[in-house]
Amino acid sequence: MLHSLLAPLLVAMAVQAPPPPASPSSPKAEEIEMCLSCHGDPQMSVVLPSGETRSLAVDRDVFARSVHGDKLGCVDCHTEMTEIPHPPRPFKTKRDFTIAYYEACKRCHFATYSKTLDSVHQAAVARGDVKAPVCVDCHGAHDITPPDRPRTRISATCARCHEGVSLTYAKSVHGRALTEHDNADVPTCTDCHRSHDVAGPHAPGWRLQSPELCGSCHASDSMMKKYGLSTNVMKTYVADFHGMTASLQKKGQAEGGAVVALCVDCHGTHDITRADEQASPVMQANLLRTCQRCHPGATQNFSSAWLSHYEPTFEKAPLIYAVRIGYMVLIPFMIGGLVLQILLHLWRVVVNR
Repeated sequence: MLHSLLAPLLVAMAVQAPPPPASPSSPKAEEIEMCLSCHGDPQMSVVLPSGETRSLAVDRDVFARSVHGDKLGCVDCHTEMTEIPHPPRPFKTKRDFTIAYYEACKRCHFATYSKTLDSVHQAAVARGDVKAPVCVDCHGAHDITPPDRPRTRISATCARCHEGVSLTYAKSVHGRALTEHDNADVPTCTDCHRSHDVAGPHAPGWRLQSPELCGSCHASDSMMKKYGLSTNVMKTYVADFHGMTASLQKKGQAEGGAVVALCVDCHGTHDITRADEQASPVMQANLLRTCQRCHPGATQNFSSAWLSHYEPTFEKAPLIYAVRIGYMVLIPFMIGGLVLQILLHLWRVVVNR
């Protein structure tokens, strides 16, 4: 009798969208209490055909503190649970259980869900990789909280699958600033790879776009001023041979073949260090080996001629600075003189007519 009375109520709740916040006496609160009368038991579980044990328990306090605790009822996500006892589900493994529910998120978060369809993770799901992450693997299920509180949680979440990369990042200048000082300026995984439309390093155009990723922080005057770093890195890189060639390749999206040196080729990717650290690949003592990755025949003079990302000044490179000033004077003088000569010649032709 109780089951027949509750079923219409559960069906009605399942079709509401979006659900309103639940007050202590609302139907949603009553629904949650009803579900927790069974699922609040910490021992409640099911043994799957694979031999794995899947807990069916939900911690009342954990769910209440989650972002959905005052907004959703159980059947807002578990829309098919309209009968008590629930109908059997054909899950063979714990992973089958998880994957069966991940699309429930799109009911409220459709725009975000649409982004995931273009991600490297979804591509793995589409080709049948059952280990590829879905919504609940990153955000959780009944315990969902803001993903960036604390901010170190972002890299910790990615580390569940990318442990090796995470350990390398943790030792980098960015990773240390994040974990040791809780620095909000340094990039985490999602700042470079994005969050829901996650892009991998093998995505078309990824390498050619990497200078813009670095420049989004290192070209910011306000941010770099905090750390005494030059903001000319992007400007000077684009102005030299490497940057100019990379820009031309990007316009033509020339991904095949050899690509000129980009930021990540010299500074690293997840293992970026301070430029003055002993192990830094761009430190003067190590710079020749870095150049020789692309220029096997490079000598010490080759690397010593590089001015880093600083424009030549009288103090740092007086000879190059003098040549630059000479060209700035000589070229306009020559072009101006040529234009003047042409104008005078035309004037003489008109006068002599």
